[in-house]
Amino acid sequence: MHTQEHRQLSYVLRFESLFDGGRALAFECDAGGHVDLDSLSDRAKLNYLYARTVIGRDYALPRVELH
Repeated sequence: MHTQEHRQLSYVLRFESLFDGGRALAFECDAGGHVDLDSLSDRAKLNYLYARTVIGRDYALPRVELH
């Protein structure tokens, strides 16, 4: 009997720093890049909103990555 293991894929929305190559902010999301704000801690929510605000100034456009 052969059983298949089904792995649930998880994704993150990653904002790379424009000035510090090792710095980035990443948030769990769905495959379409949608972040569930209600699931974020207060600090993570502030970081997410900040990263979105400074796209093009401090952070590059975000990209969805497999986690």
